[in-house]
Amino acid sequence: MSMLFLLRMLLMGLHFMVAGVLGVLLGICRPFNPDNSRLCARLYAVPAMWILRLNVKADVNSLREKPGTCVVIANHQSNYDLFVLGTVVPHRTVCIAKKSLKWVPLFGQLFWLAGNVLIDRGNAHKARRAMLTTTRTLQHEDTSIWVFPEGTRNLGKGLLPFKKGAFHMAIAAGVPIVQVCVSNYVTHMKLNRWNSGDILIRSLKPIPTTGLTADDIPALMHACQAQMDDCITAMDREIAGATTERQSG
Repeated sequence: MSMLFLLRMLLMGLHFMVAGVLGVLLGICRPFNPDNSRLCARLYAVPAMWILRLNVKADVNSLREKPGTCVVIANHQSNYDLFVLGTVVPHRTVCIAKKSLKWVPLFGQLFWLAGNVLIDRGNAHKARRAMLTTTRTLQHEDTSIWVFPEGTRNLGKGLLPFKKGAFHMAIAAGVPIVQVCVSNYVTHMKLNRWNSGDILIRSLKPIPTTGLTADDIPALMHACQAQMDDCITAMDREIAGATTERQSG
């Protein structure tokens, strides 16, 4: 294990604590403000990208200019997603995550105070109630919701099957879906080198859901998964090509 890797992990540990304290203070000053999420995401992401020296290129105009409220879906590779995706979280966007996150010191409290939605996946009744709350949030509070539809980290082994929750929410609220795709960085990241690797992030055109019903969910999920798969494959190819070019040049 290189000195650089150990130093990075030490700095990341310190940064995680400092960002947690600042985020909790922000949450206490303006509890449950839906824009706290975006500010806290930047608080974690900007210094982390500097410490990790990951070169992130984002082409996310459809996300920045999102159509009012929407459901954002993204592929979920690892815990580093917090730092990698933190710079592209748009205004007034909260996240859905599992309830156990609440117990992570500082981060859990910050996450809750930032107005994010914590779901008890083991309890169907509570999960359904949380979903109704999110539908209300989308319809009446000018707030978008960010979901990782795979429901767990795929560890860079390709997209896992999507769960229906995000699509139910979008259709129930009648809001579009915006897909965010991140190139496969988990298996290529080299944190023991000065430059740790390249990452591409792309958002796709919003998909309207007006007029769709629960019967349309399987086809919608399939279409989203196929589009995201194609986009991730194309970005991985781009990065591999650029790396080969650099090495041969």
